[in-house]
Amino acid sequence: MNKTQKLSDAVIEGMVEKKAKNIVKINFQGIKNAVADYFIICEAATNKQVAAVSDSVEKNVSITIKEKPIHKEGIENSEWIILDYFDVVVHIFQTEFRELYKLEELWADAEITKIDVKYTSIEN
Repeated sequence: MNKTQKLSDAVIEGMVEKKAKNIVKINFQGIKNAVADYFIICEAATNKQVAAVSDSVEKNVSITIKEKPIHKEGIENSEWIILDYFDVVVHIFQTEFRELYKLEELWADAEITKIDVKYTSIEN
């Protein structure tokens, strides 16, 4: 497994840790002049959860492969956080903003993989 794949896996694990929803990985490796190898996109219900998912991704990537993002945006309001790891760009949206921007629909020629995650709830 190459470093970019390990990075992608670490990002997804960090998202799952904080119960991010609708996780997708967009593969740009076969697309000329792509800005990254992968976009990994997810959503969360509130700005607090968006921030928690972002923190979890950063922590998991740091522990797993000793990388830090080269750039971060959106931390202040946590409506849409971007973590740029150069080859992998992470987008963590509040649900309403993801529906508004629809990033997945911008690249019809990219391979899009939905990450199937089942979360169980604890009942009283």
